[in-house]
Amino acid sequence: MKILSVAIPCYNSEEYMEKCIKSILAVGEDVEILIVDDGSVKDRTPEIADQYAARYPGIVKAIHQENGGHGEAVNTGLRNATGLYYKVVDSDDWVNTKGLVKIIRRMKELEEQGGVDMLLANFVYDKVGAKHKKLMRFANVFPVDEVFEWDAMRHMRQTQYILMHNIFYRTQLLRDCGLELPKHIFYVDNIFAFQPLPYVKRMYYMDVNLYHYFIGREDQSVNEHVMIGRIDQQIRVNKIMIDVMAAEDFSDKSARLKRYMNIYLTKIMTVTSIMLILSGTQEALAKKDDIWAYLKEKDAKLYRGIRHSLFGTAMNLPGAVGRKLSIGAYKLAQKFVGFN
Repeated sequence: MKILSVAIPCYNSEEYMEKCIKSILAVGEDVEILIVDDGSVKDRTPEIADQYAARYPGIVKAIHQENGGHGEAVNTGLRNATGLYYKVVDSDDWVNTKGLVKIIRRMKELEEQGGVDMLLANFVYDKVGAKHKKLMRFANVFPVDEVFEWDAMRHMRQTQYILMHNIFYRTQLLRDCGLELPKHIFYVDNIFAFQPLPYVKRMYYMDVNLYHYFIGREDQSVNEHVMIGRIDQQIRVNKIMIDVMAAEDFSDKSARLKRYMNIYLTKIMTVTSIMLILSGTQEALAKKDDIWAYLKEKDAKLYRGIRHSLFGTAMNLPGAVGRKLSIGAYKLAQKFVGFN
């Protein structure tokens, strides 16, 4: 059995997918690479996937499907994964090969001790043209190089967050929690980094700079103008996360887990609200009111907590005062989604 399955969702990715594949391929036989061709038709993505599968049959599998979006590509990867752990690497991103070798070596050692549910590392915002790349480290938040549970988690700064980029989940845990990302929707990486968390008990953090998150293309989903144009997809993701939070019974869970998930949802509510405010239309403002009403209907207590936070106050005050208060929240939202 492979120790790790890595899914690479690809859609018309011929310009950059090979850099991604090679950064993982160099690790060797311990990894299973699942190249998921999500209905690419405009370039050589399917052909490149098949070439790597033919050259490295013990490591690479090429999976071709009708276009279902990023979330369905992640779902397909999970359905086909045979490794003990599961990771997603987007086709325009890449990993530090030496860092991944260290992590896999540690995964093997951890398996001898019963394994973990989630392993975390660092990631880098690799922004085009930036001289200094922003590094997201967590040594101030999690114990380093030891198995721990949620109660060992320390204070996380507003600019820190766990994303798909630095997560390795135990494959069976994702199946047990029923993770099924929606089709034809962007921003589902937030669901991936949110829904499974109540199932996670044993964790491990390595202070290794692993994942390079590439940002800078004009057509990227985290481009501000693109995001405004896809605001209905952001709203759908936001509502799914509200549903997850409202349905969870935290009575037997760590208070720190609940607090972190509250903060995560608050940030997503902030991003959604700001995008709708920036749209500036009456329809968009009505959608902003609707998402807050949806939260209130699903969980009134959760609504009150988020509504009366600094973010919630800024997003719901009318006129110039609300806009002024939104500035700080907007800056944090920019960092959270990694705007170009």
